[in-house]
Amino acid sequence: MKLHVLLALLNLLLYTQCTTTADDKNVTSEIPNVLFIAVDDLRPELGCYGHSQIISPNIDRLAQEGTLFQNAYCQQAVCAPSRNSLMTGLRPDAIGIYDLYTNFRTKVPNVVTLPQHFKQNGYQAETVGKIYHTGHGNYDDTLSWTVPKWSVAAIDYMNSGDTVRANGSYPTIDDQKIPWLASDAPDSNFIDTRTTNRAIERLGILKDQPFFLAVGYVKPHLPFVAPKKYWDIYDPEDIEIPDLAEPEGMPEVALHQFGELRKYYGIPVEGALSEDQARNMIHGYYACVSHIDAEIGRLLTELDNLGLSDNTLVILWGDHGWKLGEYGSWCKHTNFELDTRVPLIVKSPSFSKAGGRSEALVEFVDIYPSLCELADLPPPVHLQGDSFVPQMEDPDQKGKIAALSQYPRGKDLGYDRKKEIMGYSIRTQEVRYTRWQHYENPDSVVAIELYDHTSSPVAKSNLAENPAYQDKINELDKLLTDVLVQEDQQLRKGARASR
Repeated sequence: MKLHVLLALLNLLLYTQCTTTADDKNVTSEIPNVLFIAVDDLRPELGCYGHSQIISPNIDRLAQEGTLFQNAYCQQAVCAPSRNSLMTGLRPDAIGIYDLYTNFRTKVPNVVTLPQHFKQNGYQAETVGKIYHTGHGNYDDTLSWTVPKWSVAAIDYMNSGDTVRANGSYPTIDDQKIPWLASDAPDSNFIDTRTTNRAIERLGILKDQPFFLAVGYVKPHLPFVAPKKYWDIYDPEDIEIPDLAEPEGMPEVALHQFGELRKYYGIPVEGALSEDQARNMIHGYYACVSHIDAEIGRLLTELDNLGLSDNTLVILWGDHGWKLGEYGSWCKHTNFELDTRVPLIVKSPSFSKAGGRSEALVEFVDIYPSLCELADLPPPVHLQGDSFVPQMEDPDQKGKIAALSQYPRGKDLGYDRKKEIMGYSIRTQEVRYTRWQHYENPDSVVAIELYDHTSSPVAKSNLAENPAYQDKINELDKLLTDVLVQEDQQLRKGARASR
């Protein structure tokens, strides 16, 4: 079935849901609050994920009190599509959006988003900071929230004087942003500190009613600017530069030239970064992670101080991964393991057990139905994910066979910002298989990739051309096709159920 037909059916489904959802939930003090924490560009390089070089005590504490998902994956490794998918419970193909510019309401105007569903069931739904991707002509979704979004607007910095401009979150040289900086500015100059301040203020006001408070942090997104004290906790001599080699046999379509970073001051317009540049980039990323960890610590401490911790469901997620020099590349924008794998930690008052670690494959589309189950809310019928609550109850319980991600490549098709090639990638427990195919003619395959990840998230060699793996490739190719067909059938089934 053509995508535009599926979208029409989906809109019928979502319209029915939107007009029939009743705000009739019996609100009591036993209803769990939700603290929904998003961190931009955070890859799972944290102490609780086994990376002892990272100073992240507050996130580590949250993992000790909840469930850490070792193998969680986003649906597309770039901000807007990833967040749109998570917040709607729909995959990028179901929404029909793969870019930063198109607002999801233009494609699925009647979709009931995750916070909107909680709002319709008696919650005060508020957002502080970056939850939806709001740049590049996009905007926040007013239907999702009880009150308008609060964030530190860029104009706030532009109008606040040269001192803040030079020492805040986005310092510049010759009108180009600096890619990294150990700043001497006070914490109060930084967007994420101010976001925490506002979130703490709102917690004090919301504490006596059921709330869904979404708090979005912008670091460690570029530029890697953080207060100097967070740089000082890392010794640059201890920072290891990763192997810069691309996977042997990797097709050209798989990687990118990290254009996002090349816009910054001093970064070469082509070619590799110098060793000093690479070390500073990694150092700056680590410093930003520790800064965000400290802000999250302040937020969790305030939950404790207000007596809310025992009745608040806390979820922490990073919207996609990030390359820190691996393959000689930086940023996200691929189907590689480093870009699609994400941190995901959930603490629920429903469970007395703590410190669980699940190896099950989970996806961002699973978050919406999972939070519904944890809050005892009926999930909307349009959701394409599966609840991971069984894995929270028993971390050893197996999950789905594969997690699906995708990324577009190639020339513009001239409509809806679509590209000529779509890469679909499935992650099983052992390997990642990716098939690059023409968007308008899926049977026309451009390239395939197979990487063994049993021991490392860094791929060494594309095994797709190795005859010894041909049976495995055939098996995975069929599995990928079956997954895509299943998603198509699920979407149509949901649309029929709404009629």
